Amino acid sequence: MIKYFQVLFISCFCLQAVSSVNAQIFRAPQEFTHQDTLRGSNTPDRAWWDLFKYQLNLKVDPTTKSISGSNLMTYKVIDDSKRIQIELQEPMKLVKAIQNEQELSIEKDGYSYFITPTSNQEIGKSYQINLIFEGSPVIAVRPPWDGGLTWSQDSNGLPFIANSNQGIGASIWWPNKDYAADEPDNGVLMAVEVPENLMDVSNGRLIKTDHDKKAKTKTYHWEVKNPINNYGININIGDYVHFGEKFEGEKGTLDMDYYVLKENLDKAKSQFKDAPKMMKAFEHWFGPYPFYEDSYKLVETPYLGMEHQSSVTYGNNYANGYLGRDLSGTGWGLKFDFIIIHESGHEWFANNITYKDVADMWIHESFTAYSENLFLDYYYGKEASSEYVIGTRKNINNDIPIIGPYGVNQEGSGDMYYKGANMLHTIRQIVNDDEKWRMILRGLNEEFYHQTVTSKQIETYISEKADINLSSVFDQYLRDIRIPILSYYVQDNKLFFRWENAIQTFTMPVKVKINSEKEVWLNPTTRWDNMELPASKIQLTVDPNFYVGTLNLTGK
Repeated sequence: MIKYFQVLFISCFCLQAVSSVNAQIFRAPQEFTHQDTLRGSNTPDRAWWDLFKYQLNLKVDPTTKSISGSNLMTYKVIDDSKRIQIELQEPMKLVKAIQNEQELSIEKDGYSYFITPTSNQEIGKSYQINLIFEGSPVIAVRPPWDGGLTWSQDSNGLPFIANSNQGIGASIWWPNKDYAADEPDNGVLMAVEVPENLMDVSNGRLIKTDHDKKAKTKTYHWEVKNPINNYGININIGDYVHFGEKFEGEKGTLDMDYYVLKENLDKAKSQFKDAPKMMKAFEHWFGPYPFYEDSYKLVETPYLGMEHQSSVTYGNNYANGYLGRDLSGTGWGLKFDFIIIHESGHEWFANNITYKDVADMWIHESFTAYSENLFLDYYYGKEASSEYVIGTRKNINNDIPIIGPYGVNQEGSGDMYYKGANMLHTIRQIVNDDEKWRMILRGLNEEFYHQTVTSKQIETYISEKADINLSSVFDQYLRDIRIPILSYYVQDNKLFFRWENAIQTFTMPVKVKINSEKEVWLNPTTRWDNMELPASKIQLTVDPNFYVGTLNLTGK
């Protein structure tokens, strides 16, 4: 009979909630509503048309904190037509919808609008509808987590304005098909009118600027040529100055442009040296920057920052770490500017590869949290990167599964950041071939280039390219809250071992040291297995790069 009497350690249960780095940006309702389903699912009024392009014309008034304008939306008919479903959240108002110079009938259900075309919508043909809107959008109280518009001022009292709306949705300030699985294939054109003493910086490239001397405004015209997720579309308005550089990358010369408040120019020229370093490291690990045609921008904002495609926003106070703190507690987190590295990592995972459903948000956040230690790996070595990612385990709560419920616009646990990163770090150990692992990461960005995807697609790709069935590993770390425990005991010169605290089908190889010397690979399942030992007494240590616990069982 085996007596369970000693727990050596369970590293995974070192839990401590961290303020906001892994905070949820979607609300967590007790019950899902009709509106949640309208927002989160591919309804019949969405499924029949494929989004091609947005053409946004905006006027931003800092005095009244209001926005007015239009969104000329181009789409292709792919099935029998029904109504056109778009979203625009109150207090913004959809004034009217126009097609072929005719105003269309609109029905409202919550903040979803259903527009009935009057002309025949032929399958295979493209059409346009112009959405006219106005209002004073929700003001973000704690951006970027609660979302909305930030109306701030710089030290000279000039307006400093930006949006941040991943969780609450782009429909908080402009009308769109607020559904992640359908991005505009041909990008977006943006014309943003602001007071003449200010500048707007948005996604893509600046193609022209108009000056209305009578109205005392300027209109900045930006063009995005690539598909773009709607929450990544942004406006940043302030008294900006610009500097930039050329980066010689894997696809040629990349324009890297920086927009900061005049008062911070000197600090930015020093701190933003992390940007080309980031680009070099991430092109090594993930492949070419996905948006050469649209350039790369780093733009100062009055909030912490976010991954707006080709217009990454920055508010980290020109300091290394996360607002000056090392989230790993190892010292390595102060070797880089967290916002520059993390939010830019999203260009590959979030903007190039985008979830179809926010339930799979780990695809964005796990890989990007993991990118932090890959940046360290590139410049400081494998040991530094391992110490960092292992150090971030103290930020993990193991509260609810990382993958959330589908079809209701709801994410899973905030553990998608550092539990997800440690899952990927563990898989790197299982692959046990760093070059092969790098090719898997690069292959993801090539295979799913500019696509929206499901978790299963990503999981299957990694398993196939690793030539290892990792399905139970993904199920354990993404769909369960328990961290597997390697239980073992020694009896008659045999080591008995198995996984506990795990799903029934869990199987994962793990590297251990016996008596602090010999490295051995075990292949535990949830059933007891054994191996011969040279001695009756051993000390077994699991490689700390595996995110697991251990339990030593002693006795007969």
